[in-house]
Amino acid sequence: MLPTPTKFALVSGTAEGGTPLNAFDHALLDAGVGNCNLLKVSSILPPGAAFVPEVTIPPGSLVPIAYGSTSLDKPGELISAAIAVGICDEDTYGVIMEYCGNTSKGEAEKIIRRMVEEAFEKRGLPLTQLFVRTAEHRVVKIGCAFAGVVLWY
Repeated sequence: MLPTPTKFALVSGTAEGGTPLNAFDHALLDAGVGNCNLLKVSSILPPGAAFVPEVTIPPGSLVPIAYGSTSLDKPGELISAAIAVGICDEDTYGVIMEYCGNTSKGEAEKIIRRMVEEAFEKRGLPLTQLFVRTAEHRVVKIGCAFAGVVLWY
């Protein structure tokens, strides 16, 4: 079992590639997590996890991460990914939401903010802190937009 993460950082990246998988890989590199083994997790931030602006992760590390990504092969299309973390206080867990789609960065941010607000309303918790990160990409050939919350130690 992995230990419970004590830190979190928001990352994002965009890129082009020769295939959708290469575009995704290149977007991960752009976001700073391309040399890690990502372990996709769902939507809960551990209690007491502290925000850090960036994390240094050794290559090959197993990295818990909640993320949204989209790849598209339609030149000229606009794609975006967004991630958000909502917290009600430092001693309580938080909620992570991810979004991706054929929208602008601004629209993605509006959508992700509303998603976190709804999650807190459903839980009956007050939302006191909100962290948001977005990525936007205009597809040239095959593009990817990626946004994630790295959970680290």
